[in-house]
Amino acid sequence: MHYQPKSCAVFGIDIGKTLFHVFGLDGSGAPIQKAKFRREAILQFFEQPDPTLIGMVACLGSQWLARKLEEMGHDVRIIPAQFVKPYVKSHKNDVIDAEAIAEAATRPTMRFVGIKEAHQVDLQILHPIRSRLVKSRTNLICQMRSYCLEHGVALRQGAGIFKLDIARALEDTENDLTERARIVLQELQADLLRLEERIRSVSTEIKNIADMDETARRLMTTPGVGPLGATAILASIGDPSRFKKARDVAAWLGLVPQQHSTGGKQTLLGIAKRGSSYLRTLLIHGARSVLMHLDRTKDRLGQWADELRARMHVNKVTVALAAKLARIIWIVLSKSGATYERRSPLVGSA
Repeated sequence: MHYQPKSCAVFGIDIGKTLFHVFGLDGSGAPIQKAKFRREAILQFFEQPDPTLIGMVACLGSQWLARKLEEMGHDVRIIPAQFVKPYVKSHKNDVIDAEAIAEAATRPTMRFVGIKEAHQVDLQILHPIRSRLVKSRTNLICQMRSYCLEHGVALRQGAGIFKLDIARALEDTENDLTERARIVLQELQADLLRLEERIRSVSTEIKNIADMDETARRLMTTPGVGPLGATAILASIGDPSRFKKARDVAAWLGLVPQQHSTGGKQTLLGIAKRGSSYLRTLLIHGARSVLMHLDRTKDRLGQWADELRARMHVNKVTVALAAKLARIIWIVLSKSGATYERRSPLVGSA
């Protein structure tokens, strides 16, 4: 279908795999246009109107469409799906969804998702690929260990130790492994070696990207942040200016307490666990490493962690330290050329 765009103050787009529903509102919020397009026609439609506000839900394909519309001069806002839901009236269908998106995009207090460049999306793709490979390796090792246990051969836990133990078990002709079991385990061992090589390849690619990027190198000066963490931060956070202050990054990652307060009585619960679970996991693992290995004599951060450890459980300290690392990361990203500077516990203690 061919439509001529009307003079709308805001458009809402409900994104589908092949069909896109567009809903236009005027300056007063009244609906003045409804349209439906196939994928190949959606860009042609938005090439015609003057630059205007366009809203869409964060989903697969939204980043690509947002970049294309921004190139045309439009002001594009990507909204998390949970923030659009309250604007859906009555029954749900694609047109009503597009109307709700258009209305939500105009709210002055609405929170939006940052629009990523193509290279950020490429970088973000590498991390779930590596996670899937590592998970597949863990599943394969567990499967091989269970097969060995069925024949009375117990192997130790841990990927590195397991590779040594399985080789010895296959070479040991005096154990109770049958000929068929040895053949199957040898085939699975070959699969494991291929997975290991693929994991090394992806990890090396991520490390090379981190080494070549100036911002990633600055991020890696932060305790607990390595190539994986630095590249994940660049891919997920992108432009730090969309966060007003450092605490907003920790809140965005779900590292701050949930709040359920009323009548002036403040009630804090467990952490919110919002945002990217992958990035939050990396920061918490990094914080755990800092607690174990940081030189307390050279960094005041260790003294702060020790004081916290004296009055609360180590898991709470780990999450609190991860939240502090998130704040440091925002500062490093926000200030050109900034790096993490270690400060002696003696400085400022007098």
